[in-house]
Amino acid sequence: MESRTLACRIGAGLSTSESAREAAGEAAREAGGDALAGADVDLAFVFLSPTHLVEAEAAASAVRAELAPRHLLGCVAEGVVGRVRELEEDPAVVVWAGALPGAEIECFHAEAVPTDDGIAVVGFPDLDDPGLVALLVDPFTFPAGPFLTRLNETHERIPLVGGIAAGGRRPHAQALILDDAVYVEGAVGAVVSGVPVLTIVSQGCRPIGREAVITRCEGNVVYELAGKPALARLRTEIAALSSAEQALATRGLLAGLVIDENRPQYDTGDFLMRGLLGVYEATGALSLGDIARVGQTLRFFIRDAASAHADLLQALADVPGHAQPAGALLFTCNGRGTSMFPQPDHDARVVTELLRTDALAGFFCGGEIGPVGGKAFLHGFTATLAVFLEP
Repeated sequence: MESRTLACRIGAGLSTSESAREAAGEAAREAGGDALAGADVDLAFVFLSPTHLVEAEAAASAVRAELAPRHLLGCVAEGVVGRVRELEEDPAVVVWAGALPGAEIECFHAEAVPTDDGIAVVGFPDLDDPGLVALLVDPFTFPAGPFLTRLNETHERIPLVGGIAAGGRRPHAQALILDDAVYVEGAVGAVVSGVPVLTIVSQGCRPIGREAVITRCEGNVVYELAGKPALARLRTEIAALSSAEQALATRGLLAGLVIDENRPQYDTGDFLMRGLLGVYEATGALSLGDIARVGQTLRFFIRDAASAHADLLQALADVPGHAQPAGALLFTCNGRGTSMFPQPDHDARVVTELLRTDALAGFFCGGEIGPVGGKAFLHGFTATLAVFLEP
């Protein structure tokens, strides 16, 4: 009986009402229904489609009136995810509500401010071994990539997930929700401790060829792999592919960089995927979408719908072995959905089926945030998750 009392209880609700206030109220009532059964809500999220931007404050007010959460976070996004559905274009509001006994939750609004040395971020809290950091970012006013780079320099392992909320689509036209306030710039987030949370990153790729150590590079330009010209290595590996795989490589070829080298072997989740920006015929070099370093392991990957599906299955396969999931937050790329998969609702259906819970909420991002090798990075074409587990 004690474990039942202390268990996390999470619900999610979705409404497609054209009124943001009505939709938020309906989604909040669904989220707080049987799953919560009158329990106090410690943390809630609300995600709204772009058509609800002007009513974001009213929507947040409706969620607070219905659930009275201790903390409320949210944003306007390009599309939303709720339970087993993905609403990429239609008006919709999704609400996620969690009763998290024993949790310590600190919410914040962070801003980028100019300094004599460039840009500084203020308002981001000190991190003392949190279980989860959730971050919702405005793309026009918050330097997510540089901020994460600096954060990785000062912290060893960061369970940080979230995404770029691109619903505003222009500067100062966003709605970032934090409790009873609505912000048009910066980032909002929550630091959660005291409850078990798994962070998952599915980069949607499969490897080709073999791993190779970078033996010569400068910045983001790789000249040599295992002592050979990088471009020659790439051409050799593409030539060994089937004609179908070669066609995929022309559309979705990526370089995977190992972040944590302290492993006897690597699987797909140990690589940070970055685009190939260009080739240099004269030098045989490759230009990557990130800084490389000598001694780092690199492998080439290709991405398509089948690879993305298989990688998401693999990423989620071990979750039930830890504990029963109570609910999850999903941040999926706006390049996924029906832009990648032949059927709608792909990520939502796979996640809810494998986790055996429909207490799922999230949104389509203009860049997803999640950890690889213990470090937090900004990704593309990725699905990142925070899975809350039963104690």
